[in-house]
Amino acid sequence: MQNIPRRLEGKTALVTGSSSGIGRGIAIRFANEGANVVVNYSKSKDLAEETLREIDKTGAKSLGVRADVSQTEQVNNMVLQAVREFGRLDILANNAGIFIEKAIEDTTDEIWDTVLGTNLKGAFLCSRRCVPEMSKTGKGKIINTASMDGLIAEPNIPAYAVSKAGIIGLTTSLALDLASKKINVNAIAPGQIQTPMIGEWLKNPELVKGLVSKTPLGRLGQPEDVAATAAFLAADESDFITGTVILVDGGWTIQ
Repeated sequence: MQNIPRRLEGKTALVTGSSSGIGRGIAIRFANEGANVVVNYSKSKDLAEETLREIDKTGAKSLGVRADVSQTEQVNNMVLQAVREFGRLDILANNAGIFIEKAIEDTTDEIWDTVLGTNLKGAFLCSRRCVPEMSKTGKGKIINTASMDGLIAEPNIPAYAVSKAGIIGLTTSLALDLASKKINVNAIAPGQIQTPMIGEWLKNPELVKGLVSKTPLGRLGQPEDVAATAAFLAADESDFITGTVILVDGGWTIQ
């Protein structure tokens, strides 16, 4: 990548759900900016290894850790591995997420618990465990992946919408509580981003055309669009920004 600033030299970043999609984009961008990167995944070891290979090309150091972010013990062990490997933790990108499209009457207890467990509880558990490590360095950055669906209504995604609205609430609450520790907490709310999460939608040319037509900037977003915003929020340049939600949606929500 050309013209990428090296704003994260000497820092260590943990990116949850970084085996593919937005998480992979964030992990690679952080590496390109000089950070050591911990690549978290829950199932797709092969995909995680692809992310690690891309990071290797940047010259940055990386570590792959398998962990279910909804499980306290696994989260604690993941952070312990990160600190043992790199000696510090400066940046947490809470990106791990599940998208399930179901009407309320078809949303089972299991679907609800799974989506909320990964998307919201996971961000809580990772933040809780990482804050003490960030406190040791004197500052830190927590970046939560929310969604425009946490701000606007779209059909048949009650569990996902609630999880992302919860992420926004968690972001503002933690931003206030952690300001005295010099830990900035912000969220990114992506719009329609071309990732495996909406892979089935992307197979339908008419649906893709409809999504593009609803986006004022005239295209679907790419993981790199979100990653660039995450890198800014991770860098010292954003030290006076906390508790914000930045929409990366191509203008979808301004209509």
